[in-house]
Amino acid sequence: MITAGIDAGSRSTKVVLFDSAGSKVLATGLADQGIDQNGLASRLLDLACRDAGLLRGGVSCVVGTGYGRNALRFADSTVTEITCHARGVHFLAPEARTVIEIGGQDSKCISLEDGGRVRDFWMNDRCAAGSGRFLEIVADRLGVPLSDLGELGRASHAPATISSMCVVFAETEIIGLLAQGVAPPDIAAGVQNAIASRVAALIGRCVVEPVCFTGGVALQQGMVRALAAALACPIRTSPMPQYTGALGAAILAATRAHPAL
Repeated sequence: MITAGIDAGSRSTKVVLFDSAGSKVLATGLADQGIDQNGLASRLLDLACRDAGLLRGGVSCVVGTGYGRNALRFADSTVTEITCHARGVHFLAPEARTVIEIGGQDSKCISLEDGGRVRDFWMNDRCAAGSGRFLEIVADRLGVPLSDLGELGRASHAPATISSMCVVFAETEIIGLLAQGVAPPDIAAGVQNAIASRVAALIGRCVVEPVCFTGGVALQQGMVRALAAALACPIRTSPMPQYTGALGAAILAATRAHPAL
């Protein structure tokens, strides 16, 4: 049985086609979020089906998740992103007991039980200062591609202190640091440390290893290092960090279509 999961996130939409019989991912798709979330997701699903050599009619069930999940009119059902990220990470890394997901506009920490069930979760969605959007702003201010920000921070010898808890004020603080002659690598490292500290404060003492880092920000090796330091434990990066929500939705679509699975 072929199912699809669609994660309509705040910054991008992701699609995963999943073969439940073979327990494998058939195709994926990703695009920046737009005004017409339903149309964008529908086109991504069509492209994923084409890449997998399938007709869209061959998809048995579609589950949507993410901020824009209720805009997906063609989805058969919707599930919260907490549940979907938990299920997706469990499929990719079944040994994981703590999930840290940092996306475009928020960060989440999820405690898992055996079988990938959610024991508890903590979420920061009130300020973009602990999210991928903050890193985008910083990269733009420092004049580097977002993909290079992690390695830029690696060259730091004295990470700057970023004290502002609001992304607007933090950006102003960074402008001030640049005016004072603080080196860009030190600013990049300071921002990564600030985000990691916020995540550590969010999750508190509830970290149980192994810890799996997912979401688009998990592609930043500088953030992996900063989280490991802030939490004082090893951090594993999900094999498909941008797609765990959509993957979890696709897996849940299979169980909803056939509860016996």
